[in-house]
Amino acid sequence: MISSNVSSLMSNQTYMNNSAANVANANTDSYVPRNTTISETQNGGTKANTTLATSTGSEKSQTDLTKEMTDQIVIEKTAASNVQAIRAQNEMLGSLLDIKG
Repeated sequence: MISSNVSSLMSNQTYMNNSAANVANANTDSYVPRNTTISETQNGGTKANTTLATSTGSEKSQTDLTKEMTDQIVIEKTAASNVQAIRAQNEMLGSLLDIKG
């Protein structure tokens, strides 16, 4: 169970890195942002899939700051949820070890 939470944290870190790069390049001429999607793997984990957005041919950056900021809020909340789940699992395992010992 912890491994799926760790997998999610790693996937969301990639997502956040891509979003941060998009924001950092918001004023870079002709910049085409990266899109990130998270998908489930067969073993119950997740993976981040990164692609370039479809270019509009604009000479200005194609980064949509509204999308990036809302994505970053979602990523932050997802990470906090996964950390909380890992803490709860850690506490349960600790309690089981205390009972066993």
